[in-house]
Amino acid sequence: MSDTAGRDGLRDGAENRRQQEEGQPEEGQPREGQPQEEQTEDERRRRLRERRLAAHRSARRVLARPGFLSTLRERLALLDGAAGLYDLDEAADQYGDGVVAALEARTAALLGTEDAAFFPTGTMAQQVALRCWAGRTGGPVVAVHALSHPEVHERHAFSQVSGLRPVRVTSAPRPTTAEEVRALEEPFGTLMLELPLRDAGYLLPSFEELTEVVEAARERDAVVHFDGARLWESTVHFGRPLEEIAGLADSVYVSFYKSLDAFGGAALAGPRALVEEAKVWRHRYGGMVFQQFPTALSALAGLERELPRLPRYVAHARVVAAALREGLAAAGLPWARVHPEVPHTHEFQVWLPCDAGTAARAAVRQGEETGTLLFARAWDTAGPGLARTEIGVGAEGLDWTAAEVAAATAGFVSRLRAEAGEPGSGVRR
Repeated sequence: MSDTAGRDGLRDGAENRRQQEEGQPEEGQPREGQPQEEQTEDERRRRLRERRLAAHRSARRVLARPGFLSTLRERLALLDGAAGLYDLDEAADQYGDGVVAALEARTAALLGTEDAAFFPTGTMAQQVALRCWAGRTGGPVVAVHALSHPEVHERHAFSQVSGLRPVRVTSAPRPTTAEEVRALEEPFGTLMLELPLRDAGYLLPSFEELTEVVEAARERDAVVHFDGARLWESTVHFGRPLEEIAGLADSVYVSFYKSLDAFGGAALAGPRALVEEAKVWRHRYGGMVFQQFPTALSALAGLERELPRLPRYVAHARVVAAALREGLAAAGLPWARVHPEVPHTHEFQVWLPCDAGTAARAAVRQGEETGTLLFARAWDTAGPGLARTEIGVGAEGLDWTAAEVAAATAGFVSRLRAEAGEPGSGVRR
């Protein structure tokens, strides 16, 4: 996905989408002088979000503790040992040289591309990439999935900023297929594929399916761009190294903060001629930041420290998902769903048969009362009487056993039923 801010800060921390905690008002005191009944829904959601963030900060046990929720002092500690990442006696960067150039070279080497350009945001990186490809192919039409990040989270930036026209290949909650690419009724210059497709549940095709989709685009005389914000953790599912995955595409975008825990930033990788042109447009789009050494150093730290750990996170996410699924069924919620049943990355969705507000308050109460926060991210409404959230497994989740996940699930369900007021509650069985 391109650069975002999300799911109420606990999903991605910098995404543009504002997630909502829906449903009944939470318990608690209104602001001073304001009667409970006069609080707006936005105020209730804000207060519940504040409780959730406070519960996350104070929790003894969580499945992941994203760095962006830390204090400034804690975040600066990420640069401890930076001397082992880059020569700190070198001159500080100015407009993309020095440590920024070193990060670009490291990224290109990891992805097996000729070059890479650092961008302050992924949204900018992808706008520039697609604009460059449109100029080269002569086709301003970009084929995208309806659930892809530019379609859902970027306020029509393709058309409003870059003069491009997106066409939707499919709206099905699964990856795009080769048949859909071949059947698209109008010509397109670029096919953009989000890997993994976050809003569908962090889903990935098989490597063979991905290869077929790329080939189908080339049959249409189109280039292929990977929206690979989370491409780093996709190697386990694909069973291929990064350079082989990235090698299927004409260009690739990757994020440094989503999975690598850097302060921010993104890179566009591809042929040297494309990257050189992209740097010109980066300047035009306002991305030529004077100095970026803290972000660049944090990205190098992420590549050095977090990237090698991602396969372990993915493997343990599968343990957590299985224990959650079994725990929800054992607690009498067989209709609940973990999606996908076997996670493709270290992140996945959980769907419950209740309203989102009930689930959100139950999750927060568990954290406040026990110090264990099983569901740390925001809940949103997935349909009538359906609540959906995401789970990510990081370093903090590696010591959770399946039995501990099941026990925490049982504790959550008991609070869920209390919040819903069973019997006769909105929690289906």
